[in-house]
Parts: sequence; structure tokens; C-alpha cells
Amino acid sequence: MDPLFTPFALGCLTLPNRIVIPPMCQYSATDGRAGDWHRMHWGSLGVSGAGLLIVEATAVLPEGRISPQDIGLWSEDTEDAMRDVLDSIRSFSRVPLGIQLAHAGRKASCRSPWMGGGQANAVEGGWRPVAPSALPFAEEDCEPSVLDAQGIRRVVEAFAQSALRARRLGFQAIELHAAHGYLLHQFLSPLSNHRSDAYGGSLENRMRLTLEVFEAMRELLPDRALGVRISATDWVEGGWDLEQSVVLAKALKARGCDYIHVSGGGLSPLQKIPLGPGYQVSLAARIKAEAGLPTIAVGLVTEPQQAAAIVATGEADLVAVGRAMLYDPRWPWHAAAALGEQVDAPPQYWRSQPHGLKNLFKIP
Repeated sequence: MDPLFTPFALGCLTLPNRIVIPPMCQYSATDGRAGDWHRMHWGSLGVSGAGLLIVEATAVLPEGRISPQDIGLWSEDTEDAMRDVLDSIRSFSRVPLGIQLAHAGRKASCRSPWMGGGQANAVEGGWRPVAPSALPFAEEDCEPSVLDAQGIRRVVEAFAQSALRARRLGFQAIELHAAHGYLLHQFLSPLSNHRSDAYGGSLENRMRLTLEVFEAMRELLPDRALGVRISATDWVEGGWDLEQSVVLAKALKARGCDYIHVSGGGLSPLQKIPLGPGYQVSLAARIKAEAGLPTIAVGLVTEPQQAAAIVATGEADLVAVGRAMLYDPRWPWHAAAALGEQVDAPPQYWRSQPHGLKNLFKIP
């Protein structure tokens, strides 16, 4: 059997294969509530045959949304709306479901990409973001409000409460978003964190908030797979880097982290990213080797043979296929066909197997 299609355990959750659909923002919610777009979008991905579907970055507070159209999980209304969508998907899909909990920090209050991006003003439904320091992401952005001790406690509590909501919703994996320049990443990086209190300065202090949030979630989720998404480097000199990421990964492992989802960048417009096929896989490989945590690799992984080689060589334990999955929502089917393996599919689609691939689907 090709390693890409072998089972893998993330803590208490066993995945049927190593293909992960990572969180991908849709900017299609109303006041934080999931709706018909999410029912269609997640439903389509839910019958893809992937080993794990992690739904998009979900804000733990209204002001933590990337855009006014972001999905959230901070109230009974947002929880009920998501439950309605998930119940629909679970009626026909067996894919394990995960959720990524997030706070955008200074990168909040932005227009959706197809509306031009950039910071939204009050007329457009925007608000003043919060951050570890009064440093905007882009020069044209407004200066964010600095989180004080009370604000930090509110953030920790919000992540904890959203984790409880995610547990009630039956998510089998929950991922803490500490990547892509959002709030927890802002605390981690010396480029965005200029604090002089217990949450700034030394590496230990800059990691403090991420670890406090993780500990609060782990205490409430003893029976769920709990992981963290990080940007292993800012791709900017003097910023957060791979060496610091290894230290963070070891600290998370000591606190019961089940996996690390390894990405990069997003903190600074000055980043210089060496784009290319699998360009971030080496980051995951280094963290796996030195921290001993299961890892999910990302970064222009688009071909089945490429993904299979990443797992076969031990560079990472799982492979996240994002934009390629948006382009081809049946990517795992095609990967199974290319590698001579089988994949789950709903019975309504069993007759779709091409001639010569009569064993592609797992039919009882």
C-alpha cells in the first residue's frame, strides 16, 4: 500500500489516510454564522475521500475576524448555525472533521480578497484591530489597540469557550491558529511584538500567550486531537524563524500537543518567500526530526506522486492539499487512481468509476 493511503493516528483520532484538507477562508458568513455556501463547500470537500477536513479559520471573538464576512464560534447563534451545516454534511459523509480556531489581531477588519483586500473602514463594517504592540501590518493601516492584561485574559478565555463549543459540535480535531501573521503569531515574532512585560522580549515571554491558550484548550479537550498551525519562519531577517519554531514545538509537545501544522510567512509585507513545489516541506521535516511531533506539511503540494514521496521519505506524516483541492475537489480520488489505491466515496457516485478503475472506490 502506498504510504499516502495508510492510516495515521493524531492523538486519539485515527485518520483513514494522510491527505488533509487545510483551513481555507471563504469570506461568506453573515455575522459569523455559517450558511448555505458552507453547506455546499464543506459538503463537496466532505465526499473527496480525504483523511481529514479542517474547516476554515473560525474567529473566537467578533473583533478577531479577518473580515466582516468571516465565520465565527463565539455565541449560541454561531454555534447553532454551524451545527445545522455539520448535521447536513454528516448525514452523507464519514470524513473526520476538524476546525481551526483563530484571532486575526492586527490583520483583522479587512475586505474580502475579491473586494480588493486592505483594511475595511467603519462604513464597510470594519473596526479597530487589537495587537501585542501599536504596530500596523501595512503602512496604510490604522494603528491597532494594544492588548492590556485584561484584554489578554479575554483572548485566552475566548479560545477556551470556542474550544468547548467545537467539542459540543462534535469536531474530532481542533487546531489552534498561531500562523500567517495573526494574533498569536504577532506575539511570537519580535517584528510585531515590542512589549516590555511578561508577554514580550525574550523567546520565553513571546511564546507565553500561545502556550497559555493551548494549555486552556488542552484542559478542556482531553478526548480530542489538538494541534497547532504555525508559520515556521517570517521569511524576514530578524523575525520568527525555524530555530524558534523548534523550541515552540518542543514546548507544545510537553503540554500534550498532538501535531504541528507547518506553514510560513504572513506576518510582514517585507517577506521574501522562495516559492516552488513543496517549498515549505523542509520546515516540517526539521520540526518533526527535532521536536518529535507528528507534522502536516504544506506548500505547493499539487501532485499525487509528490505528496506520496513526502510521506514515504518521512519528511512529514501528513500532507495538506489546499488550493489544488479547491481547483479539483476530487483530488484524493485522482491520487488514489494514480497510485493504485482505494478511496471512500458515497454510493451515489460509485457508478462514476472510469473503465479500468473498477476497484477505485471502497465498495462493501
